[in-house]
Amino acid sequence: MPKIVEQIKAPIRAEMLLFEKKFYNSMRTNVSLLDRIMQYIVRSKGKQMRPMFVFLTAKMLGETTERSYRGAAMIELIHTATLVHDDVVDESNQRRGFFSINALWKNKIAVLVGDFLLSKSVLLATNNKDYDLLHVVSNTIREMSEGELLQIEKARNLDITEEVYFEIIRQKTATLIAACCECGARSVGCDEDMAQRMSKFGEYTGIAFQIKDDLFDYQATNLIGKPVGIDIQEQKMTLPLIHAINTASPQDKKWLIRSVKKYNKDKKRVKEVIAKVKESGGMEYTIAQMHEYKNKALQLLQDLPDNEARQALELMLNYVVERKH
Repeated sequence: MPKIVEQIKAPIRAEMLLFEKKFYNSMRTNVSLLDRIMQYIVRSKGKQMRPMFVFLTAKMLGETTERSYRGAAMIELIHTATLVHDDVVDESNQRRGFFSINALWKNKIAVLVGDFLLSKSVLLATNNKDYDLLHVVSNTIREMSEGELLQIEKARNLDITEEVYFEIIRQKTATLIAACCECGARSVGCDEDMAQRMSKFGEYTGIAFQIKDDLFDYQATNLIGKPVGIDIQEQKMTLPLIHAINTASPQDKKWLIRSVKKYNKDKKRVKEVIAKVKESGGMEYTIAQMHEYKNKALQLLQDLPDNEARQALELMLNYVVERKH
C-alpha cells in the first residue's frame, strides 16, 4: 500500500481496525453459501477509501460515534453491492486481482449477493433508527443507478456533451463519496448546512477522482492495470475525447465519432484516436478541469478545524489527483 495512504489513515487507524470487525459482523448470515461468499468479499477488499472519508470527516468535525461506524458500513455495503452487480453487467471475470463473484459462482448468485448487500445496508439504518443516514444512502443508490443508465443511453449515439459527462460522473462516482462525507458529518451531530457542505466536498473530490481515472486511458505508463484505450474500445465518452470532438474540424469530428462507433476494436485505429486527442490539447484541458475540482473541494475546508483529520483529507485530495493507480 502506498506510503501516502498510510499517512492518510494515521488519524483514524484505530477506527479503521475496529471498523473491519464491525463490517465483517454486519455481513454475517446463517446461509452457509452466502457466508462463504461474504468471507471471500472481505478477503478481496480494496483500500477502503470510502470508510476513510466517513471517519476523517467525523473526526475533523467532532468525535467518531457508533453512528459513524454504521454510516461507514452502510456505504461500504452499497459500494460492494454495486461492484458485484457491475461485474455481472460488464461480464468481468476479475476484480482487484481476484476472481469476481460472477466468475466463481455465476451471474444468478452474484445478482442475489448484490441484492443481499443492499438490503443489509438498509437494515443497518432502520434497525438503529438512523433515518437521516438511510435517506442519504437511498438517494445515493438511486443516483448511481440513474448515472449508469444515462451513460448506457448516451453511449448508443455518442451524443455526450460536457454537461452530460459531468452529470454522469457526478451520479456514478461522486455521489458515493459525497454520501461518505455527509454521513460522517451527520454521525457527529452537525447541522444541515455543514452536512450539505461536506456532501459538496465529497462530490468535488469524487469528480476529480473520476477525471483522473479517465486520464489513465491515454497514459501508457498507468499502473492501474487498465489497458490503454480500453474506454474507447468500450465506447465510453471521456472528457479528453469529448474535448477533442468539440474542438475538431467538421471532418475530424466525423472521423473521431466514426472511429469510436465503428472501429473501436481496431487497435491501430484506437491508437490514432488517442494521438488525435493528445494533439487537440485534450489531456491538458482535462488535467486543468481536474485541478479546478480539487481546488473547489479544498476551498470548502478552509475555515474548518485545522486538525490531523483535516490535514489527512487535504492529503487525500492530493492523492486523488497525483495517484498512479
